[in-house]
Amino acid sequence: MDEVKPRVYQCDVHELEFHQAVQEVLESVRPVLERNPEYRKQAVVDRITEPERVIMFRVPWMDDQGQVHVNRGFRVEMNSAIGPYKGGLRFHPSVTLSIIKFLAFEQVFKNSLTTLNMGGGKGGSDFNPKGRSDGEVMRFCQAFMAELFRHIGPNTDIPAGDIGVGAREIGYLFGMYKKLSNEFTGVLTGKSLAWGGSLIRPEATGYGVVYFASEMLQERGQTLEGRTCLVSGSGNVAQYTTEKILEMGGRVVTMSDSSGYIYDEEGIDADKLAFVKQLKNIRRGRIREYVEKYPQAVYTEHDPSLDHNPLWSHKADCAMPCATENELCERDAQNLVNNGVTLVSEGANMPSTPGAIDVFLDNNVMYGPGKAANAGGVAVSGLEMAQNSMRLGWPREEVDSRLRQIMHSIHRTCLHASEEYGMKENYLAGANIAGFTKVVNAMLDQGLV
Repeated sequence: MDEVKPRVYQCDVHELEFHQAVQEVLESVRPVLERNPEYRKQAVVDRITEPERVIMFRVPWMDDQGQVHVNRGFRVEMNSAIGPYKGGLRFHPSVTLSIIKFLAFEQVFKNSLTTLNMGGGKGGSDFNPKGRSDGEVMRFCQAFMAELFRHIGPNTDIPAGDIGVGAREIGYLFGMYKKLSNEFTGVLTGKSLAWGGSLIRPEATGYGVVYFASEMLQERGQTLEGRTCLVSGSGNVAQYTTEKILEMGGRVVTMSDSSGYIYDEEGIDADKLAFVKQLKNIRRGRIREYVEKYPQAVYTEHDPSLDHNPLWSHKADCAMPCATENELCERDAQNLVNNGVTLVSEGANMPSTPGAIDVFLDNNVMYGPGKAANAGGVAVSGLEMAQNSMRLGWPREEVDSRLRQIMHSIHRTCLHASEEYGMKENYLAGANIAGFTKVVNAMLDQGLV
């Protein structure tokens, strides 16, 4: 393992996010490698940290004024040992190859934990859909799919949505794929219900975050009832995390976006959440508008000069980071511990820095890593694929029941894997060990390919 890390760093010298993701997994699986010397002989770590395929391409498109723009598109097909590549597409200015590789690497283990047969991949572009008209977004999506379509398929690679890619973008992407391939197949998930989507899919990641948190609490004889929760973000994941917390009797007091965050000591109830959904999903406004509607709340503007996020400084019982990677640093984690937080369930991918994770583990915080806690989204994407294959749709209750059972299974899998290696209730180690072992054994079964 110590030989692999320098190779990864030397070959991908500028890919800091990818380095961080690899480091986290390799540290967790060290005892697995020591117990299985055959893994070293077969170079499984080298093989699992190297993508099977990296696709990078230019995306030229025209805005409403006739000006041509060029963005960069990516698709990293990381590992297909247990099924076709599966993972979202992200449209955001921060997208780089390092971001997509780290997301694809995480996706391999997340998908492995779901119990469904899906490999790991991720893609996207540095295109920013914010402020663009529907026509501009459509032309970009069509140009993006004009290249991507030749690399994906229902039994090869099935993309989905992520940051910046919602139902609108999925529709435009699917329409172009259908035109170019001349077939109607389940090549994308997150589709609208009228043409192959699944009930619960928009809610799935957020619901799954809360289901996983509930499982961790049950392990200690506790529930979410009456608990105060800090939630970051105000997009799809944060909205439905908040919705499910309310359903389970908890109270949410914060939400955020890139401009800042709101703190509502009275709690964000169902009516206030409905306002946030309308604000973010329809009007595409900023979270600061919340205090105009509900003046008892306090809005704090994002200050890039700070070395911490003041959202995590409020007194609470639980924290659900649902915004983006590395949003919660070591100082934030210490603030959470000092203010009574005993549970963290991650809705975003890798939102906690290594230093923050160490603080959680050192202070016996129930810590649900993203690859386990936010696997509900890709789990229901897998259920959408199954429904597409059968040309039918399951009722809401059935999909939600299957989602809850999958999150229960992920929790038990992580718990058992951590206990097997003497790390009781270390969900990070359990998730990495269980996901890694399943994928590696599948790779060895299939030979040197």
